[in-house]
Amino acid sequence: MNVAGVELNAAEAAPQLLGTVVAVQANYYQVRLDTAHLLFAEPETLEVTELLCTRRARLKKIGQQVMVGDRVQIEEPDWAGGRGAIAQVLTRTSELSRPPISNVDQILLVFALAEPTLDPHQLSRFLVKAESTGIDVVLCLNKRDLLTPAEQEQWCDRLNQWGYAPILISVYQEDGLTELQQRLSQKITVVAGPSGVGKSSLINHLIPTLDLRVGRVSGKLGRGRHTTRHVELFELPTGGLLADTPGFNQPEVDSAPEDLAYCFPEARQRLASANCQFSDCLHRDEPNCAVRGDWERYEDYLNSLDEAVARYTAIARLKDAESTTKVKSGEEGQVQYEPKLETKRYRRVSRRVQQQNLKELYKDMDSGLVEPD
Repeated sequence: MNVAGVELNAAEAAPQLLGTVVAVQANYYQVRLDTAHLLFAEPETLEVTELLCTRRARLKKIGQQVMVGDRVQIEEPDWAGGRGAIAQVLTRTSELSRPPISNVDQILLVFALAEPTLDPHQLSRFLVKAESTGIDVVLCLNKRDLLTPAEQEQWCDRLNQWGYAPILISVYQEDGLTELQQRLSQKITVVAGPSGVGKSSLINHLIPTLDLRVGRVSGKLGRGRHTTRHVELFELPTGGLLADTPGFNQPEVDSAPEDLAYCFPEARQRLASANCQFSDCLHRDEPNCAVRGDWERYEDYLNSLDEAVARYTAIARLKDAESTTKVKSGEEGQVQYEPKLETKRYRRVSRRVQQQNLKELYKDMDSGLVEPD
């Protein structure tokens, strides 16, 4: 190839083959290729957009995990067989453990205004969990067609006081979806929320080529059934990637007690305008606290704080127990604990050390430094 009068061979001319991991199954990774490789591709490779890849052995040796959302470099592509090998994982901009996905730009939290009935406390827990990741949160409320305009306005006013500007949509009536599509364009978005709120129906509408299984709301429990079992990235027609995640009803709040207040926009706003008297204030009953006050979710904050304190106290106790006890296998596979020996004085002196001590003693006796008894 001749570029600006300089002859380049194929290796020098072709850029690195890069892509994004869109699915993981066992030890195989489905990688969607960047379009840059098409500029240097052979005619028979122009239609190849994805490769099924394995991970190089050296990545396994250094403990490099490959996650959905990872930007990776591919080596030795087999265009005819649609295979390749991941040689390198590029630096991640963000990482989530549950669900396991990286390089996420935003979290789309989907709830239903009705069927199932919107529970403010459950919504608050999901918002706190999403805020704890440090990733931008977009709140979407589905099934607006089941509420009157006045009821919709009441929810918007209430959530604005929480610090959120929700997008109200109706997948059934295809209402409000244009604004949502604009928010998703050219970004990697994780869809989260409880079961039965219409997440799969929303994704099916945003990406017509998909056919995700849709679950119905249980009549007895008033909540949805789980329909998504794994994490996978789907390409949006307007650009960007969307990840559906397994539905769950009560997310755990795992923030540290001292960081919990920053998961509430109302508390962040108060801390931005004033400081607490104590730097380690938990905003519970300390004097001159800037956060404590009359705001709707303050009780939710206190409840979450109690959970966080109890969780971290249990972890500290477990660490203390592990430092003073050791595991011993009991009968029939039962696990038993016994105390560890605290100091070396309880341990038997090895025979080698005993012989060395005797040799030193005899040597001192021969030199007259020690008199025999």
